[in-house]
This record gives sequence, C-alpha cells and structure tokens, in this order.
Amino acid sequence: MARLSREFYARDTLAVARDLLGQRLVRLLEGERLSGRIVEVEAYVGETDRACHAACGRTARNAVMYGPPGHAYVYFIYGMHHCLNVVTADEDFPAAVLIRALEPVEGLATMRRLRQGRPDRELTSGPAKLCQALAIDRTFNGLDLCADGPLFIEAGPPVDDADVETGPRVGVRGDEAALTAPWRFFVRGNPFVSR
Repeated sequence: MARLSREFYARDTLAVARDLLGQRLVRLLEGERLSGRIVEVEAYVGETDRACHAACGRTARNAVMYGPPGHAYVYFIYGMHHCLNVVTADEDFPAAVLIRALEPVEGLATMRRLRQGRPDRELTSGPAKLCQALAIDRTFNGLDLCADGPLFIEAGPPVDDADVETGPRVGVRGDEAALTAPWRFFVRGNPFVSR
C-alpha cells in the first residue's frame, strides 16, 4: 500500500480528519510492522480554537503544528502519556489531527507485550494506548510521515459516510465552541473506538 502524500495532509483539517478514518498507521519496530486501521480522530484548528495547543500562540511545545503538513506532532501529557497528531493545512497555520484509536492489524504479539498483557480490545483504544502499543514517543515529534521512516500512514479502504459518526472532542478545555464542536470523527460500532 502507498503512503499518504503531502497533498493529502495539505487540505482543510476537518476533511483530513474525516478521511483519515480507514487509513492504516504503520510503525516499523526492529524490522517488524505494527499497524492499525484508524477508527477515531479529533481535529484541532488554529489559534482561535480554544482547545487547540496553538490557542496560546507559537511555543516550543507546539512549533511543529506551524510547520509543513504531513509531519507528526507528538506531545507528552499528565507526566506519563504520549499522543500522536498529524499536522495538516497550510504551513504557518497551526492545525493537526489527533489519532485517538486504531483497530490493530499487524504485530499484535508485540503490541500485547508493549501494553503489558492488556486485553486486545484495550491495546489501541485511546491516544495514549496506541502510542504505547506502537512504541511512539517524543522522539517522533516533527517526523516527516511522507518520507521513508519508522512511522507513516498508508492508504486504506475508505469508510462509507453512513458508517462515520461525529461528536464533540473528548476531555478538552476551552470556551463553549471548543467544548461542543463536532470535530471528533469515528467509525460507528467499531469496538476499538475509545470509551
């Protein structure tokens, strides 16, 4: 399967978020492919989005969001969890899509080991869980997902509109618009969508 192109990411963030459903996130780890079908995402769009890390302007932490589309934005939260985002839209406009959940496809034995014996349904059913299962950490921050490397997204079968649901983002802070924007996209009925 082909990697997603820079042009895929250099579009409206909400369109990218919706179209990421069904694509395959791939991590190459010591010669092994770990992968999962993307089943849940959230969009974060610009400095006016009070839930976006760029709401406070450019900082050392969020600088990757202002860079070219198609790069990984990985941050560390609560002193223990990593989260993977994909930078979208135009360079110098801070926007990204958080990968919230995957349906595991390849490398399940390694994912089980990295997730310390969790049930398969809990391997990748959340942003921190999937980063742990695929051994993704801050060293991937700024990585070009369109170039040869250990982390990328491959084209997968598209998800039919009838199978896509939207809703407010999970656990965000901000104003009423940030709390209610229907910028979470997920595959209806998929057991790996986060709880």
